[in-house]
Amino acid sequence: MTAESTRPVECPCGGAAPNLKSTAKPPRYADCCGRFIDGAALPATALELMRSRYTAYVLGDVAYLRATWAAETCPADLDVDPNEPGAPRWLGLAVKRHEPLDETHARVEFVARYKSGGRAHRLHELSRFTRGDDGRWRYVDGDMLEG
Repeated sequence: MTAESTRPVECPCGGAAPNLKSTAKPPRYADCCGRFIDGAALPATALELMRSRYTAYVLGDVAYLRATWAAETCPADLDVDPNEPGAPRWLGLAVKRHEPLDETHARVEFVARYKSGGRAHRLHELSRFTRGDDGRWRYVDGDMLEG
């Protein structure tokens, strides 16, 4: 079985609908984040990168997460195996805002819902991204927000 055959049909990012309770059908993985994660295209914006990174967390794709993380802030012990006992089960993503600051800097505020230890949680973050000389957007870091 190839990695591609284990990919989802619907994209886990859900198209990053701003409404967490959206009933719109999620886009196909191959047409949404899959084209970035599987290497067919590069995210053109920090927003596309952030959505694809959420999807990579859902799938446990450490290689993609490392490739899209700024080298100076990427943790050495990154482990996101979704099959590991106690690993979070990601439930949905909502983008609150995408703020391009200039040609090489942007911020994205999002809420990601997940379940861990039988309890539901929300990760609300304002993330910072930079675009390198190679034209690729990378996640730098983020601030956790309340609510």
